[in-house]
Amino acid sequence: MAGPPPTLVLAAHGTRSAAGERTLAALAGSVRRARPGHRVELGFLEISGPPLADVLPAVHGPVVVVPLLLAGGYHVHIDLPEVIAARRPDALVAGPLGPHSLLTSALARTLDRAGLRGADTVILAAAGSSDPAGLADVRAAARRLAVRLSRPVTAAFAASGTPSLPGAVDRARVRSGGRVLVASYVLAPGFFHDRLAGAGADLVTAPLAPDPAVTALIWHRFDEALERRRPAPAPASMQARAVVHPSAPRPGGQPSVSRSRRRR
Repeated sequence: MAGPPPTLVLAAHGTRSAAGERTLAALAGSVRRARPGHRVELGFLEISGPPLADVLPAVHGPVVVVPLLLAGGYHVHIDLPEVIAARRPDALVAGPLGPHSLLTSALARTLDRAGLRGADTVILAAAGSSDPAGLADVRAAARRLAVRLSRPVTAAFAASGTPSLPGAVDRARVRSGGRVLVASYVLAPGFFHDRLAGAGADLVTAPLAPDPAVTALIWHRFDEALERRRPAPAPASMQARAVVHPSAPRPGGQPSVSRSRRRR
């Protein structure tokens, strides 16, 4: 009889914002409601509680960790693996949430709710990273959004990475002379969303976590991690070679007769 499904552990960065913590707790609640038969826990890499390092060993049975991070970077490639190696080395670890078409849809909805107009310039703004791969993930998300909106979208960064968000806003305003909208590529309120709000744009969208697409994407990453664990089926060419040896006993107990002997 099969046991209970693996526990989903959401690994968040952490925030000093009470609103940010409430948003992430609400997101975890939405994830639980989406699949009632699964246990879902939320842990933080730093600042907020409970610490991920305490959550992981307290969970019994199989574990799948899904990072609540929109792009690769230090936390995905260094910080999180260190915690898992020390506290739960048997855990399966999913990739970061982005880039993904579900996030593109969520971003498009937040821009629509903010009142996006045809002449507006759109900037996709993220915290940034010292890891080039993390910056590349954000730029890939900007390209996806540009295709969805049928207009150029520039990726810019509030902390690490170029172009900086304030510089991108200033250049966009000079070029277009119209409104500049910032699509917030963060999950919850907090330090980085405040940085986006203070960069001088005409409008800044809300963080992404309330959107149901984020919940759907979390479960998608969970399923992907489980799928990678399953062994791949043998190729058809390998299966075709698994034939009975001429000298092996046949189902009726008699050895098979080779084709060359039958021709004698």
